Amino acid sequence: QVQLVESGGGLVQAGGSLRLSCAASRSIFRINAMAWYRQAPGKQRELVAAITSGGTTNYADSVKGRFIISRGDAKNTVNLQMNGLKHEDTAVYYCNVLGRETVLSGTSEYWGQGTQVTVSS
Repeated sequence: QVQLVESGGGLVQAGGSLRLSCAASRSIFRINAMAWYRQAPGKQRELVAAITSGGTTNYADSVKGRFIISRGDAKNTVNLQMNGLKHEDTAVYYCNVLGRETVLSGTSEYWGQGTQVTVSS
């Protein structure tokens, strides 16, 4: 079973930057898309940014112009550069991968455990 491990969360002042990284524990045969979601206390999980295997990106309106999603140098990794952080960006951030683990596998969705991002105002 593929596991996703996130890193890079923490506490930062408003206006600051953080970089989140996510790596899969083992090779994934085919990745359709990789994404970051977030969930703030009392709110539903929401899509922050996504990137397809072809490099097409998609961002939530609330983070456009501030966040950048990119594939890592190593296969099966994805990063989220967060600039101009605001208090309302405070949430647990989750890595998400849509893909096929092996050539015989169907398409599945994988989730990381989450990493806390706290922005002090």
